[in-house]
Amino acid sequence: MNDSIVIGAGAAGLSAGLTLARARRDTLIIDAGAQSNLAATGIGGLLGHDRRPPAEYYAAGRAELAAYPSIEIRHGEAVSVTRGEDDVFTVALADGRHERARTLILATGMEYRHPRLPGLGERWGTSVFHCPFCHGWEMRDRPMGVLATSAVGVHGALNLRAWTRTITLLTNGAELTGAQRDLLSAGGVAWDPRPIAALDGPGTSLETVTFHDGDPLPVTALLVKAVLYQRSPLATGLGVTLTPPDEMLSVEAITVDPMCRTAIPGLFAAGDAATSVPPSMAAAVASGYLAGASAAVRIAAGY
Repeated sequence: MNDSIVIGAGAAGLSAGLTLARARRDTLIIDAGAQSNLAATGIGGLLGHDRRPPAEYYAAGRAELAAYPSIEIRHGEAVSVTRGEDDVFTVALADGRHERARTLILATGMEYRHPRLPGLGERWGTSVFHCPFCHGWEMRDRPMGVLATSAVGVHGALNLRAWTRTITLLTNGAELTGAQRDLLSAGGVAWDPRPIAALDGPGTSLETVTFHDGDPLPVTALLVKAVLYQRSPLATGLGVTLTPPDEMLSVEAITVDPMCRTAIPGLFAAGDAATSVPPSMAAAVASGYLAGASAAVRIAAGY
């Protein structure tokens, strides 16, 4: 029997594991790999690790945890979780094994769903990105585009003025209201409603956005509104509450309190998957610490 099981070994899961390791709690971390930010060339805004490649960061985190005897990191996939009448969680793994723990931390991350446009997927995390605070510095002073509609697009385009003054809001066929056009004009932001055909450029670089009609637009960086959904069905299988995606953040997240506790005793959630965390590495590390500390306190109290 483990004191805790952490599902997910991204920034939040490894941070939770470190906190539990230092509390001398027997903890199994299950790592299916394929963290959502591995496509990025570097981490933006994580103090001490700014612009470090994500894969290098995760390898360093696993190496740190290896020094603690109470921690095991196992590559595998959790396919289901149940909570028994004794309040113990049982995790079924894809290899047929079952592991039990007094507490469970879901750090399973999110699936980023972006518009299906030719040329977008292969540039995701490089010249096409979701978070300006994570990638804006590297793309500064270039001609940028924003692919979004309605108030989200207007807000995103105006926000980009901190990084560049050449900005075009691309609505991909959707129209803006007169008030929205007035806001963009006042902020010095252009807009183009034409339906997009493709993103073009060498390799993962972006040079132009082409349309189904008319001339292409020079754009070397593109901010895209993506909707974040749970990568794993484990949370819904346990009956946790999910918040519906809202207009601005567009996140389908597990509802937690400020200490990363769900409404199910002994179940915690951290990282992008939880409501308390905006999608960033820095926030994920902090929430992983809180989830790990909360789990350790529950274990110490005899749960």
